[in-house]
Amino acid sequence: MGGVRFVTVAAVTDKAGIHRTGVRRYYASKEDLLLELAERGWGQWRDAVKKAAEDRLDLGPVDAATILVETITSLPVFCDLLAHVAMRLEDDVGIERARRYKFVAFAAHDELIGALQRSSAMAPAHVETLVTTTVALTASLWQTANPSPTLARLYEQEPDWGHYALDFKPRLTLILQATAIGLAEVLPTT
Repeated sequence: MGGVRFVTVAAVTDKAGIHRTGVRRYYASKEDLLLELAERGWGQWRDAVKKAAEDRLDLGPVDAATILVETITSLPVFCDLLAHVAMRLEDDVGIERARRYKFVAFAAHDELIGALQRSSAMAPAHVETLVTTTVALTASLWQTANPSPTLARLYEQEPDWGHYALDFKPRLTLILQATAIGLAEVLPTT
């Protein structure tokens, strides 16, 4: 409980059955290791979107939003990492490590946008905005839906405060579908 914010290198090595020095040989820090997992998450998400969109030429806005929700929510570690990458992880590594992360993330981002654009009649600006919204909302809503142990106890004591903490996927779906439909109304199609 509590997600990646509570991960330690010791816990990772114990779970993997390897010595800590083995991990340190490949990763300079916990942040470096978590950025590696985030990079892999971007690749997994890209691949899932490409697979879901392949051989489709008829995706409407709601379909595209649904694909984004279904694929990203199937990657819980990636969902958790998205907030931490932006808040802390990129700043806690050297510039070359941050550059590598950005290179991998942007390449995957661009590929998944391309896959959705090829499969739908949505304008490029609509798809880009929908993907950006997916990342931002996932990062935020995941943290709320998966509270720290302290907040989980607090929500047990004060249920009214945690009323929306458990409906991550339905809430994300509703917001993204509404966003996808609304984009056609407020953004030009070219």
